Amino acid sequence: MQELLRDPRLRELEWHDLVAVSRAEVNVELLLSAPWLIGSVSAAYIGMYWLALPLSFVFFLTGLRQVHNAHHYALGVSRGSTELVMFVLSVLMLSSMHAIQVTHLHHHRHCMDDEDVEAESARMPAAAAILFGPLFPIKLHCAGFRLAGRRHRIWIWAERTAIIGSIWAVYFALDIGCLRYHLAAIGVGQCLTAFFAVWTVHHGCDGRTPIARTLRNRLKSVIAFDMFYHVEHHLFPKVPTCHLAALAERLDRTAPEAVHMQVY
Repeated sequence: MQELLRDPRLRELEWHDLVAVSRAEVNVELLLSAPWLIGSVSAAYIGMYWLALPLSFVFFLTGLRQVHNAHHYALGVSRGSTELVMFVLSVLMLSSMHAIQVTHLHHHRHCMDDEDVEAESARMPAAAAILFGPLFPIKLHCAGFRLAGRRHRIWIWAERTAIIGSIWAVYFALDIGCLRYHLAAIGVGQCLTAFFAVWTVHHGCDGRTPIARTLRNRLKSVIAFDMFYHVEHHLFPKVPTCHLAALAERLDRTAPEAVHMQVY
């Protein structure tokens, strides 16, 4: 990655104007996953699981986009508000997002090297990455707690406690089938993140050139909520997801060969 960043064209590329987000963009980002969550739980409540499943998938995808921006404090809200967003998403997505933040930022510093716990599945064949899925969240949480400082460890303990409490409430204190469905669906989603969130964007990469894979089909990007502009994200992690398409256009004009081999 450092080799790519030393390219003078990339060092001169203007990106700072893409960091700022408008109030409308902030509101969209903060509410992005809510309709899909409400829709999936409502569909499960009336027994329409055939509809609830795809809605849960989109909720998980949009939730990942939200928390990914939160990890880099790129939501456009204060640091304190960002911490609360990660806490809420931790409960809704059954994963301590502060622990994941620690391993994700570590991933940016050690992309695809031996210390990169997050990218472990990217070094596997596709089938192995899928089978590795159930272990992936456990390894991330263990590594996140080990690498975290005192402040993050407090958040991690709070999130773990809230997650355990919500699971206990749903399965033992409440008798609401749609909430049990939600926890089960999200649990499956967590087991697939090693493949869909990591392997897809890093397989075949060595951390230098290419550092990641990216996407140039605009329709596919819209369907994926712009989550697969991954070269752009690694080069300029402060740019929020909603502006990565504009950043990709600038990269294509300035240094197209820098991302050419990563396109899929």
